Amino acid sequence: MINFKNKKILITGASGGIGNELVKKFISLEGNVLATGTKIEKLEDLKKKFPTINILKFDISNHSKIEEFIENVSSQLNGLDVLVNNAGINMDNLSLRMKDEEWKKVIDVNLGSTFFLCKHAIKKMLKNKYGRIVNITSIVGHTGNLGQSNYAASKSGIIGMSKSLAIEYAKKNITINCVSPGFIQSNMTDRIVESIKLVLTSRIPMAKLGTGEDVSNSVAFLSSDAASYITGETIHVNGGMYMAWQKNLLIY
Repeated sequence: MINFKNKKILITGASGGIGNELVKKFISLEGNVLATGTKIEKLEDLKKKFPTINILKFDISNHSKIEEFIENVSSQLNGLDVLVNNAGINMDNLSLRMKDEEWKKVIDVNLGSTFFLCKHAIKKMLKNKYGRIVNITSIVGHTGNLGQSNYAASKSGIIGMSKSLAIEYAKKNITINCVSPGFIQSNMTDRIVESIKLVLTSRIPMAKLGTGEDVSNSVAFLSSDAASYITGETIHVNGGMYMAWQKNLLIY
Protein backbone atom coordinates (compact mmCIF):
# COMPACT_ATOMS: atom_id res chain seq x y z
CA MET A 1 0.00 0.00 0.00
CA ILE A 2 1.26 3.49 -0.92
CA ASN A 3 2.12 5.65 2.07
CA PHE A 4 4.04 8.90 2.44
CA LYS A 5 4.63 8.93 6.18
CA ASN A 6 7.75 11.00 6.99
CA LYS A 7 7.97 12.16 3.35
CA LYS A 8 8.26 15.90 2.71
CA ILE A 9 6.23 17.00 -0.30
CA LEU A 10 6.08 20.29 -2.21
CA ILE A 11 3.07 20.92 -4.47
CA THR A 12 3.01 24.00 -6.72
CA GLY A 13 -0.22 25.41 -8.12
CA ALA A 14 -1.92 23.93 -5.09
CA SER A 15 -4.91 26.27 -4.95
CA GLY A 16 -6.47 25.18 -8.26
CA GLY A 17 -8.77 22.23 -8.89
CA ILE A 18 -6.09 19.62 -9.62
CA GLY A 19 -3.86 21.20 -6.97
CA ASN A 20 -6.57 20.74 -4.35
CA GLU A 21 -6.90 17.09 -5.27
CA LEU A 22 -3.14 16.60 -5.08
CA VAL A 23 -3.04 18.06 -1.57
CA LYS A 24 -6.02 15.92 -0.53
CA LYS A 25 -4.39 12.76 -1.92
CA PHE A 26 -1.00 13.23 -0.26
CA ILE A 27 -2.57 14.21 3.06
CA SER A 28 -4.75 11.09 2.94
CA LEU A 29 -1.55 9.07 2.49
CA GLU A 30 0.09 10.72 5.54
CA GLY A 31 2.46 12.99 3.64
CA ASN A 32 3.99 16.15 5.14
CA VAL A 33 2.78 18.67 2.55
CA LEU A 34 3.72 22.24 1.72
CA ALA A 35 1.28 23.87 -0.70
CA THR A 36 2.25 26.92 -2.70
CA GLY A 37 0.49 29.35 -5.02
CA THR A 38 0.17 33.03 -5.83
CA LYS A 39 -3.08 33.82 -3.99
CA ILE A 40 -2.77 33.75 -0.21
CA GLU A 41 -6.54 33.77 0.36
CA LYS A 42 -6.90 30.53 -1.60
CA LEU A 43 -3.99 28.99 0.26
CA GLU A 44 -5.59 29.97 3.58
CA ASP A 45 -8.85 28.35 2.45
CA LEU A 46 -6.85 25.22 1.63
CA LYS A 47 -5.29 25.33 5.09
CA LYS A 48 -8.77 25.40 6.62
CA LYS A 49 -9.70 22.26 4.68
CA PHE A 50 -6.42 20.51 5.49
CA PRO A 51 -5.10 21.95 8.79
CA THR A 52 -1.93 19.84 8.84
CA ILE A 53 -0.46 21.33 5.66
CA ASN A 54 2.10 24.11 5.42
CA ILE A 55 1.38 26.98 3.03
CA LEU A 56 3.72 29.46 1.41
CA LYS A 57 2.80 32.15 -1.11
CA PHE A 58 5.22 32.25 -4.03
CA ASP A 59 5.21 33.31 -7.68
CA ILE A 60 7.17 30.69 -9.62
CA SER A 61 7.75 33.15 -12.49
CA ASN A 62 10.27 34.92 -10.22
CA HIS A 63 13.17 32.72 -11.30
CA SER A 64 15.83 34.59 -9.35
CA LYS A 65 14.01 33.73 -6.11
CA ILE A 66 13.40 30.03 -6.76
CA GLU A 67 16.59 28.83 -5.07
CA GLU A 68 15.71 30.83 -1.95
CA PHE A 69 12.15 29.51 -2.13
CA ILE A 70 13.35 25.89 -2.18
CA GLU A 71 15.58 26.67 0.81
CA ASN A 72 12.55 28.01 2.68
CA VAL A 73 10.48 24.96 1.76
CA SER A 74 13.22 22.60 2.87
CA SER A 75 13.57 24.52 6.13
CA GLN A 76 9.83 24.38 6.87
CA LEU A 77 9.52 20.69 6.01
CA ASN A 78 12.94 19.73 7.38
CA GLY A 79 13.89 18.30 3.99
CA LEU A 80 12.39 17.67 0.55
CA ASP A 81 11.55 14.24 -0.84
CA VAL A 82 8.85 14.85 -3.44
CA LEU A 83 8.25 17.75 -5.83
CA VAL A 84 5.03 18.00 -7.82
CA ASN A 85 5.20 20.75 -10.45
CA ASN A 86 1.55 21.49 -11.08
CA ALA A 87 1.56 25.29 -11.55
CA GLY A 88 1.13 26.71 -15.03
CA ILE A 89 -0.61 29.36 -17.11
CA ASN A 90 -2.15 29.70 -20.55
CA MET A 91 -2.47 32.75 -22.82
CA ASP A 92 -4.23 31.40 -25.89
CA ASN A 93 -4.20 33.03 -29.31
CA LEU A 94 -3.83 32.10 -32.96
CA SER A 95 -0.17 32.20 -33.97
CA LEU A 96 -0.43 35.25 -36.26
CA ARG A 97 -2.23 37.18 -33.53
CA MET A 98 -0.04 35.99 -30.67
CA LYS A 99 1.93 38.78 -29.06
CA ASP A 100 5.60 38.27 -28.25
CA GLU A 101 4.79 38.61 -24.56
CA GLU A 102 2.10 35.89 -24.76
CA TRP A 103 4.63 33.47 -26.24
CA LYS A 104 7.47 34.36 -23.88
CA LYS A 105 5.37 34.44 -20.69
CA VAL A 106 3.86 30.99 -21.16
CA ILE A 107 7.21 29.40 -22.06
CA ASP A 108 8.90 31.25 -19.20
CA VAL A 109 6.40 30.19 -16.54
CA ASN A 110 5.44 26.69 -17.66
CA LEU A 111 8.81 25.45 -18.90
CA GLY A 112 11.37 27.80 -17.37
CA SER A 113 9.96 27.78 -13.86
CA THR A 114 9.51 24.01 -13.90
CA PHE A 115 13.17 23.58 -14.86
CA PHE A 116 14.47 25.87 -12.11
CA LEU A 117 12.24 24.25 -9.48
CA CYS A 118 13.56 20.85 -10.54
CA LYS A 119 17.16 22.08 -10.57
CA HIS A 120 17.12 23.46 -7.04
CA ALA A 121 14.98 20.64 -5.62
CA ILE A 122 17.42 18.09 -7.05
CA LYS A 123 20.25 19.75 -5.12
CA LYS A 124 18.37 18.92 -1.91
CA MET A 125 17.48 15.43 -3.07
CA LEU A 126 21.08 14.61 -3.94
CA LYS A 127 22.08 15.22 -0.33
CA ASN A 128 19.40 12.77 0.82
CA LYS A 129 20.20 10.30 -1.98
CA TYR A 130 16.46 10.15 -2.62
CA GLY A 131 13.93 12.10 -4.65
CA ARG A 132 10.72 11.91 -6.64
CA ILE A 133 9.68 14.61 -9.13
CA VAL A 134 6.41 14.56 -11.05
CA ASN A 135 5.76 17.25 -13.65
CA ILE A 136 2.21 17.90 -14.80
CA THR A 137 2.06 18.28 -18.58
CA SER A 138 -0.98 18.07 -20.88
CA ILE A 139 -2.39 16.08 -23.77
CA VAL A 140 -1.87 19.28 -25.77
CA GLY A 141 1.89 18.78 -25.39
CA HIS A 142 1.50 15.60 -27.47
CA THR A 143 -1.22 16.59 -29.94
CA GLY A 144 -1.01 20.37 -30.29
CA ASN A 145 -4.17 22.46 -30.24
CA LEU A 146 -5.71 25.36 -32.12
CA GLY A 147 -4.60 28.67 -30.62
CA GLN A 148 -2.25 27.06 -28.11
CA SER A 149 1.13 26.94 -29.85
CA ASN A 150 2.80 28.54 -26.82
CA TYR A 151 1.08 26.27 -24.29
CA ALA A 152 1.68 23.14 -26.38
CA ALA A 153 5.36 24.03 -26.80
CA SER A 154 5.77 24.59 -23.05
CA LYS A 155 4.13 21.30 -22.12
CA SER A 156 5.98 19.33 -24.78
CA GLY A 157 9.19 20.95 -23.57
CA ILE A 158 8.51 19.75 -20.02
CA ILE A 159 8.30 16.17 -21.32
CA GLY A 160 11.67 16.39 -23.11
CA MET A 161 13.27 18.16 -20.16
CA SER A 162 11.97 15.52 -17.74
CA LYS A 163 13.46 12.73 -19.85
CA SER A 164 16.84 14.48 -19.88
CA LEU A 165 16.81 15.04 -16.12
CA ALA A 166 15.73 11.43 -15.59
CA ILE A 167 18.82 10.24 -17.47
CA GLU A 168 21.11 12.57 -15.53
CA TYR A 169 19.93 11.45 -12.08
CA ALA A 170 18.82 7.86 -12.62
CA LYS A 171 21.81 6.51 -10.70
CA LYS A 172 21.19 8.89 -7.79
CA ASN A 173 17.87 7.34 -6.69
CA ILE A 174 15.99 10.35 -8.07
CA THR A 175 13.16 9.69 -10.51
CA ILE A 176 11.59 12.31 -12.78
CA ASN A 177 8.31 11.51 -14.52
CA CYS A 178 5.29 13.27 -16.02
CA VAL A 179 1.53 12.97 -15.77
CA SER A 180 -0.34 14.23 -18.82
CA PRO A 181 -4.03 15.00 -18.20
CA GLY A 182 -6.67 15.34 -20.91
CA PHE A 183 -10.00 17.06 -20.28
CA ILE A 184 -10.45 17.18 -16.52
CA GLN A 185 -13.65 18.26 -14.79
CA SER A 186 -13.19 21.68 -13.18
CA ASN A 187 -14.96 24.97 -12.52
CA MET A 188 -13.99 25.96 -16.06
CA THR A 189 -15.48 22.86 -17.70
CA ASP A 190 -18.59 23.22 -15.56
CA ARG A 191 -19.26 26.51 -17.36
CA ILE A 192 -19.11 24.92 -20.82
CA VAL A 193 -22.51 24.68 -22.47
CA GLU A 194 -23.86 21.16 -22.69
CA SER A 195 -23.74 20.96 -26.51
CA ILE A 196 -20.00 21.77 -26.54
CA LYS A 197 -19.38 19.36 -23.67
CA LEU A 198 -21.03 16.59 -25.72
CA VAL A 199 -18.65 17.32 -28.61
CA LEU A 200 -15.67 17.14 -26.25
CA THR A 201 -16.72 13.87 -24.64
CA SER A 202 -17.46 12.34 -28.06
CA ARG A 203 -13.71 12.49 -28.73
CA ILE A 204 -12.95 10.52 -25.56
CA PRO A 205 -13.34 6.72 -25.83
CA MET A 206 -14.50 6.55 -22.20
CA ALA A 207 -17.12 9.22 -23.08
CA LYS A 208 -16.61 11.30 -19.94
CA LEU A 209 -14.36 13.94 -18.47
CA GLY A 210 -11.67 12.93 -16.01
CA THR A 211 -11.49 14.10 -12.41
CA GLY A 212 -8.78 15.70 -10.33
CA GLU A 213 -8.62 12.47 -8.36
CA ASP A 214 -7.79 10.56 -11.55
CA VAL A 215 -4.75 12.81 -11.92
CA SER A 216 -3.75 12.71 -8.25
CA ASN A 217 -3.86 8.90 -8.19
CA SER A 218 -1.25 8.73 -10.96
CA VAL A 219 0.90 11.43 -9.36
CA ALA A 220 0.84 9.62 -6.01
CA PHE A 221 1.88 6.37 -7.67
CA LEU A 222 4.85 7.94 -9.48
CA SER A 223 5.86 9.75 -6.27
CA SER A 224 5.89 6.52 -4.27
CA ASP A 225 8.40 3.74 -3.78
CA ALA A 226 6.02 1.51 -5.75
CA ALA A 227 7.31 3.34 -8.85
CA SER A 228 10.99 3.30 -7.87
CA TYR A 229 12.01 1.59 -11.15
CA ILE A 230 10.10 4.04 -13.37
CA THR A 231 11.79 7.20 -14.61
CA GLY A 232 11.59 9.40 -17.70
CA GLU A 233 8.04 8.24 -18.40
CA THR A 234 4.67 9.91 -18.96
CA ILE A 235 1.38 8.53 -17.72
CA HIS A 236 -1.56 9.67 -19.86
CA VAL A 237 -4.75 10.40 -17.92
CA ASN A 238 -7.27 11.16 -20.66
CA GLY A 239 -9.79 8.34 -20.96
CA GLY A 240 -8.13 7.06 -24.14
CA MET A 241 -8.32 10.41 -25.96
CA TYR A 242 -4.64 10.42 -26.97
CA MET A 243 -4.89 6.84 -28.20
CA ALA A 244 -7.91 7.77 -30.34
CA TRP A 245 -6.07 10.83 -31.69
CA GLN A 246 -3.12 8.67 -32.78
CA LYS A 247 -5.51 6.22 -34.46
CA ASN A 248 -7.17 9.03 -36.41
CA LEU A 249 -3.77 10.22 -37.64
CA LEU A 250 -3.12 6.77 -39.09
CA ILE A 251 -6.52 6.78 -40.80
CA TYR A 252 -5.85 10.12 -42.49
